[in-house]
Amino acid sequence: MKVNAVVFALLLTCTLAAKEVAKRNKKSKLYVPQIECDIKAAKIINPEFIAKCPSGCQDTKYRVYGTDIYASFSSVCSAAIHSGIIDKSGGKILVQKVAGQSGYKGSYANGIQSLSLPRWRESFIVSEGKPKKDVQYPSTLEYLSVRSPSVKGGTSLRREYLTTAAPLPGTKIATSLPKPTVMTTESVSTALKPTALPTTIPTTVTTKAMTVATAKPQQAIHKVRDIGSSHVHPAYSSVAAVASRQVQAVQGRTQNQAFRSTSSYASSRNNPRANAALETDLWKSGSSLFETDFSSKEDLVPKPFEPVSQGNPNCKVDLSFLIDGSWSIGKRRFQIQKQFLKDVAQALDVGVAGPLMGIIQYGDDPSTEFNLKSYSNAKDLKNAIEKILQKGGLSNVGRALSFVNKNFFDDSNGNRGSAPNVAIVMVDGWPTDKVEEASRLARESGINIFFVTIEGPDENEKLNVIEPNFVDKAVCRTNGYYSINVPSWFTLHKIVQPLVKRVCDSDRLVCSKTCLNSADIGFVIDGSSSVGTGNFRTVLQFAANISKEFEISDTDTRIGVVQYTYEQRLEFSFDKYHTKQDVLNAIKRINYWSGGTSTGAAINYAFEQLFSKSKPNKRKIMILITDGRSYDDVRGPATAAHHNGVIAYSIGIAWAAQDELEAIATDPDRQHSFFVDEFDSLYRFVPRIIQNICTEFNSQPRN
Repeated sequence: MKVNAVVFALLLTCTLAAKEVAKRNKKSKLYVPQIECDIKAAKIINPEFIAKCPSGCQDTKYRVYGTDIYASFSSVCSAAIHSGIIDKSGGKILVQKVAGQSGYKGSYANGIQSLSLPRWRESFIVSEGKPKKDVQYPSTLEYLSVRSPSVKGGTSLRREYLTTAAPLPGTKIATSLPKPTVMTTESVSTALKPTALPTTIPTTVTTKAMTVATAKPQQAIHKVRDIGSSHVHPAYSSVAAVASRQVQAVQGRTQNQAFRSTSSYASSRNNPRANAALETDLWKSGSSLFETDFSSKEDLVPKPFEPVSQGNPNCKVDLSFLIDGSWSIGKRRFQIQKQFLKDVAQALDVGVAGPLMGIIQYGDDPSTEFNLKSYSNAKDLKNAIEKILQKGGLSNVGRALSFVNKNFFDDSNGNRGSAPNVAIVMVDGWPTDKVEEASRLARESGINIFFVTIEGPDENEKLNVIEPNFVDKAVCRTNGYYSINVPSWFTLHKIVQPLVKRVCDSDRLVCSKTCLNSADIGFVIDGSSSVGTGNFRTVLQFAANISKEFEISDTDTRIGVVQYTYEQRLEFSFDKYHTKQDVLNAIKRINYWSGGTSTGAAINYAFEQLFSKSKPNKRKIMILITDGRSYDDVRGPATAAHHNGVIAYSIGIAWAAQDELEAIATDPDRQHSFFVDEFDSLYRFVPRIIQNICTEFNSQPRN
């Protein structure tokens, strides 16, 4: 009876223990990391992951850009709510990183207003938080640009490089002392782990048996990122392969020596003198079985390659140098230019955790000397620069800038997405083609353009000058921050540090675009009979007061005007006037039309005649002013305009219908729709409209 009770108790205990273990395993298997509402996809390294969102992520302070496919600058959890995957109470989501898009359309869904964005280099999509078959998802997420606790020596590493340890293929490096070796004289058993190379192996000698073993290596203390056979960074692939072969050779020599030594010991076991001598040698050498071919115990740990700088983490930029290879520069100055590039590479401290640098040489046509992923340390980069040969030709800078914008900053060329894009243009004398338009398109794509001009055009070059004052037209209008003029090639070295300081100042790398010089603004003005001549002049003054707050030119903000009744009339288009005074004068000259009120047709007309002809990446802003209810539908045309990237403001006066104003305005209505009882009160909304335009613009990310 007692035996049965004992057996039953043991079975019950084992069953409960097994259930507890299964429960723990199940929990660990299903563990999902939680993220906060303000976490953006760009900050997470993992390309695909499941995460749990908390409640309350519908707050407007968590910005979302796009619809269905979201820019990686968006809040992950807010995007999940916007897409309908979860509600405001939170929940599990599956996030997948995808390629960047040429544009993101804002929309209002599930209580969240997403914003439009011209372009971003990385995107993501959100789906239900159900794991895919045969896919393992991380239980912890890796983040970019987050400092980890300080390590020995006062050095701090970035979290993106503190991931699971991954030794070189076929190598296990022990970093702690193993247990002592035990030796006896009755038998010899050799337990070798050829891939484990401990730092030291102390021994203990007894008289019964000899066992030679190595301790199980512990996890490496220094963690590197994905140094596996298929995950080695291109810059390290050849070094890693050599290191792997060296380690395998060491392992082979170690095994051979170990077996030779143990065989010698076995053959001499019946010879006491030889036996004692061997034991003494083993003791004195600290197990010379494993120290053959090494001069010291520290050498036991293989040194696959010398430490390479990971780069300056405070200057993480993707940098393209456009160097002048034209015949006018001459061989001597071309060599000075290469030395300057080498000095900059050294000062930047190029590396995978800091700045990366590629070079394009231009003459008649541009060509890539090497891209961002070609070299990831200053030494290799400088050697590559020294080998560049001058190609000759003219100085077609505009063509080179177009090439950079379209080709250089691709993911396939090493563009990291999370780092600002910078292009530094070296110009000897003067360009032989136009640069303004190419530079504007590049800036609007998020490329921060610097010009370094050396000397001026000689007499022959002056004959080929296409665009005077090209630097002022090409770079950001920031009091010379993005341009440096050097009077002589022989003083070029003096600007190395000033240039590096500017390039590394990420707070200033916002290109030239501000809320006041980045838009195409179209006024759609009600000219119906109910407005009257006097009130119409007040509306025109309102449009002029808004326009004069912006920086107006062909490359900055542009203004267009449509007047409508039953019909529509284009008063002037975006490309008609290029100065602020010309725009203000044109507004003043508009004649009052008089007629009915077809606001829906006017919105369609404005999109076709104005906004469909906007320049790439310009923010399209429509400001519609009306004093009554429309005779036609406004919702359909307004929705179509919103979907095509038009940000609509509606201003109603007197008898304007509130429901129509809200339908016309971009969500949220309270920031884009206004109403006044009298025309004379319109002026009060000028500051609010300007402020709202700038607030919305400044909330968008800058590359």
